[in-house]
Amino acid sequence: MLSVSRRVRGILLASVATAVPGFACAQQTNLPAVTVDAPVASPAAKPLRAARSSTGASRAVRRAVQAPAAPTLGAEGVAPAGALTVLTAQQALREVNQTPGGVAVVSDTEFKNGPANTVKDILGWVPGVLVQTRWGPDGRVSIRGSGLSRSYGNRGINIFMDGIPLNTSDGLFDLFEVDPTVYRYVEVYKGANALRYGANSLGGAINFVMPTGRDAPAFEARIDGGSYGYVKTQTSTAGVSGPADYYITASAQREDGYREHSRTDTERLNANFGYRFSPDAETRFYINAGRWRAQIPGEVTKTAALTNPRAADSEFVRQDQQRNIDTIRLANKTTLRFGNTMVDFGIFGLSRHVMHPIYQWLDFTAQDYGGFVRATDERYIGGFRNRLTTGVNVLNGTIDIIQYQNLTGAVKGALASSNLWKSNNVTAYAENAFYVAPNVALVAGGQFLHASREQQDRFLSDGDQSGTRSWDLFSPKVGVMWDVDPGWQVFGNISRNAEIPTFDVNSFSSPASSNVDAQTGTTYEVGTRGRRSDVTWDLSLYRTNLRNEFQCLTTSPFSPCTVVNADRTVHQGVEAGLGLAFLKSTFAQDDRFWFNVAYTYGDFRFDRDARWGNNRLPGAPPHYVRAEVLYKHANGFYAGPNVEWMPQAFFADNANSLTVDPYALLNFKVGYDAGIGWSGYVEGRNLLDTRYISTTITAGTATASSALFNPGMGRAIYGGIRYRM
Repeated sequence: MLSVSRRVRGILLASVATAVPGFACAQQTNLPAVTVDAPVASPAAKPLRAARSSTGASRAVRRAVQAPAAPTLGAEGVAPAGALTVLTAQQALREVNQTPGGVAVVSDTEFKNGPANTVKDILGWVPGVLVQTRWGPDGRVSIRGSGLSRSYGNRGINIFMDGIPLNTSDGLFDLFEVDPTVYRYVEVYKGANALRYGANSLGGAINFVMPTGRDAPAFEARIDGGSYGYVKTQTSTAGVSGPADYYITASAQREDGYREHSRTDTERLNANFGYRFSPDAETRFYINAGRWRAQIPGEVTKTAALTNPRAADSEFVRQDQQRNIDTIRLANKTTLRFGNTMVDFGIFGLSRHVMHPIYQWLDFTAQDYGGFVRATDERYIGGFRNRLTTGVNVLNGTIDIIQYQNLTGAVKGALASSNLWKSNNVTAYAENAFYVAPNVALVAGGQFLHASREQQDRFLSDGDQSGTRSWDLFSPKVGVMWDVDPGWQVFGNISRNAEIPTFDVNSFSSPASSNVDAQTGTTYEVGTRGRRSDVTWDLSLYRTNLRNEFQCLTTSPFSPCTVVNADRTVHQGVEAGLGLAFLKSTFAQDDRFWFNVAYTYGDFRFDRDARWGNNRLPGAPPHYVRAEVLYKHANGFYAGPNVEWMPQAFFADNANSLTVDPYALLNFKVGYDAGIGWSGYVEGRNLLDTRYISTTITAGTATASSALFNPGMGRAIYGGIRYRM
């Protein structure tokens, strides 16, 4: 592979000299419209969703290239088409096109016409995003190599719902709270491109956007079923009454599981209620509640994973290891418009109780709370267009965690530890785009983060392990955007990123763990995105030089991993998406075949490490490809095969001694969706019943007897029906 680092830096420096931004999008072309449309003002107009679902825009290219060509300024007194507190899909498309880096918008039509039971169903086609399933709905999400060695939970990405944080106050997030049947669309901001939300971690941010009563069907119900006891039901209702609107949805999901001891049982409730005081003032309340009961099958050796993939680890079965979560989240968001300035502010609170018998019996309650204010001002200054975004986020919380010995059958034994963890985080950020020409913008911004972590040890028989640490970090960013023409954009940026240790990392139990430093890095990125008649594309090249990368290294699956700082590491890669229409009007007028591909190249390695040299970092494949050929008829019928291909092995340890083998999966789907009324699908996954490893926990040095691996799911068939009105 060519040296991405030299090419990225060279191209970026050349781009900075020219300057570049806010993508004025393509006008009418022969290409089908973008697969997300602007919500309409009244329930009577909602059948427009039918036109949206029958289009054929590329799955691999999630960018907007048809947003308004000019900013919408001075809209005082004009009622918005949708909710003021929640961007319409077209507004979201316009936002991402004003970002000089890797971003994506994923329409609900791309993940709701399928089983929609894991976050991989939402994000699996976004280049640069790697979703590795462990078992059931649980898995690891990594963007540009974030959280690579994380063996449980997720970190390195800021998760939002309608711009309101979902992470716990120390930075972790759980995937079970994400219900793919809920969202209107999903935004992905990679790396420091997430600055508009005040995020600047290596992975960036993902924002899950719920419908409102102003853009959702009045009634929707669906039922899905499939292999290994999978059953999911979901229903929703929405409406508008004068200045008020509401959206309420509930779902229940059961799955026996592909592996032994992997049964899951999940119920979720998501709702929002809005009230419009005037065309320029609106408030919205959110309720999100969930219950998850899950058995954990555990990691096994490579031989066991490939020869007997449905078996669980016997020790996990003996201890009856589980993950059981009850959570409720309340939030409010208010939006005010003052001429050319939009102001969002809100508060939120989360209570989560986790009963987690694993190697020990963990019983803890997380309580998080905070608030935010964000202002966006868009106006002309001296005849030049200018867009300024500023904001402050506050996220605080406590985790009251008690650990007991785990006896046979998930029975609590003697007290092993008791701690109270406190987190405080304050983030201030600003980003400004100044258009030196109508199609060229210079972008500059930065984030200041103050964070503290405190542990109060209440179990003193093994010594007092209390402690406090704090960090003050500043992360700047500069970028350029250039609209070469209405359908083609070029961009580049240089940015810093920073991540604070989570509590399980910064445990204060010894100098080795209490001295884990913050992870920091510098990213260089260039890219292009656009569309021509029947072609869409998206390409980003990046290199990140990291210091103190967190590594969670496992010596045994029956004990916690040890977190250390690597010295210097490099994350560099290519993210590419392509959509191509061909064989148009083959069987009927306006039908066509689409070829879609999403390709991710990730070269993650140590940089002249004293112990590991230039070895590859474990946990992620160098190449990952998803591709499909999909026939789409104008009446809503679609059918076609797709493949998921990992063509090269990757490593499970720093020593690069144990590999995860390449694999290829063949899938096929067929369905009908006209937007309203009845729709349905049948989808087959891993049709050749290929045995493969889906994910691994990581070690310093592994052997053939190391139990690090989770086998991938075998052949599965799913089907579902949905009714919307």
